[in-house]
Amino acid sequence: MSATQPATRPDRATPAPAGRRRRSPRRHVLAPLLFTGANIVFFLLFFVWPGALGVVYSLTDYRGLGPLEFVGLENYRELLADGDFYGALTRTFLYTVLSVPLAYVLSLLTASLLVSKAVRGASVGRIVFFFPWLISPIVTGVVWRWMFGENFGFVNYVIGRLGGEAVPWSSNADLSLLVVVFAGAWGGTAFNMLLFMAALRNVPVSYYEAAELDGANGWQRFRHITLPSIAPTSFMVVLLSTLGAMKEFAMIQALNGGGPGTENNLIVQYIYTTGFERARVGYASAASMVLMVVLLAIALVQLKLNGRKEPK
Repeated sequence: MSATQPATRPDRATPAPAGRRRRSPRRHVLAPLLFTGANIVFFLLFFVWPGALGVVYSLTDYRGLGPLEFVGLENYRELLADGDFYGALTRTFLYTVLSVPLAYVLSLLTASLLVSKAVRGASVGRIVFFFPWLISPIVTGVVWRWMFGENFGFVNYVIGRLGGEAVPWSSNADLSLLVVVFAGAWGGTAFNMLLFMAALRNVPVSYYEAAELDGANGWQRFRHITLPSIAPTSFMVVLLSTLGAMKEFAMIQALNGGGPGTENNLIVQYIYTTGFERARVGYASAASMVLMVVLLAIALVQLKLNGRKEPK
């Protein structure tokens, strides 16, 4: 009897198809390194390097031209006795305290309406309410300046047509700040609205159904289910809105330039005026370093408060 021969010889490996060839592991290592390296370079170039220059300039009497003259902490000593600096910082805090809660309420209300099944035209509403985020802060300031111009504004035109007197939106410091607050809240509502919409859609519907069966009304469901469920998003919205309001510049500069006069100059406008118009780059750098410390302190306090509220 003859032994059966095997159909294939095991001593030769079958070559893999061309499309299934294993890629070199170097590609999987090189690509993340390239992307990470690019981010590190940009971070060092646009954040670390300007920050280091700001620290160096704050210790000098640099005027924009000429050599650096080291003055130590003299700029900081002068800054602590500068009433204009304290006035700008106080107005910045006031603007933040007024605009951030208003933007929070408007964005949460808008998001709640757009995710509600009882509201029709939600798709069109998303486009309309998101429009302020598509335009630059400078355009936002110009639009609100046209609306609330004292002599040419649309609002005063309507008031005049109704038989009323023109309101001094630009010459009255309080009214001018009020316009800035509403403009800032209007410009920041769109992005916060998107964050709240994503958070509201992630709240389980079963929670609302169970609460409705227990007899809870709409306000009780919103207070005891919606707000606790979106607490992380609320914290993020408040934190980002606070930091953005403290650094507001372009929108206010285009709206009223911090007027009337310098009545409503915020801290970034003070730094801009001091550094570029008065050519005191070293002194303005010291003010910017103080602002950085204030922003860092605000962020740390909010993070600490959020950590206490989270269940352990």
